[in-house]
Amino acid sequence: MEQPQRGIRAAHSDSTITVYQAYPPHIGLPAVRDGRFPAAWKRDRMTWIKPSFLWMMYRCGWGTKEGQETVLAVEISRDGFEWALGRACLSSYVHGVHPDRAAWQRQLKRAPARVQWDPERDLRLQPLPYRSLQLGLRGEAARRYADEWTVSIRDVTPLAHEIHALVNGGDLDSAARLLPEERPCPVQNGLLAHLSE
Repeated sequence: MEQPQRGIRAAHSDSTITVYQAYPPHIGLPAVRDGRFPAAWKRDRMTWIKPSFLWMMYRCGWGTKEGQETVLAVEISRDGFEWALGRACLSSYVHGVHPDRAAWQRQLKRAPARVQWDPERDLRLQPLPYRSLQLGLRGEAARRYADEWTVSIRDVTPLAHEIHALVNGGDLDSAARLLPEERPCPVQNGLLAHLSE
């Protein structure tokens, strides 16, 4: 099936969307245990959430990179996700989207969220010809994410390791069957208009 050049593909329901992050165990394990981010999770820093499981695997090396050993599936409210999208700014200047570079910089400074469109990845973590969303949250958006939008937090590190082992063994069909089911995630009309490149 032909994929749109840019889109939000995710595991989602009518009311929630699942995003992925990876943390060191001292943050990830308490988050799973308590179903919320611990005090050690810095609410005043930019945090990036990724609806794409395989893009997260590319970023964290299947949960093997230092400081990213615990891979979390964070189910958040669709309302919160869309709140962030509606207030987001592209993370880089795009001629034709922004009036000029100075206007983009002003918008970026004010925006509580940022969007990047990064190449989606296949099971071997090679880039695909279409892009998936990364959403950066800071300030109010990061606080809302941690303290209001989070519905559940699961540890998917064992799943990441299992899929990785199958990929390394050449069994891509079995690996693919274990992937979370990600499908196009519709959002309110016009919500992505200011985030196209």
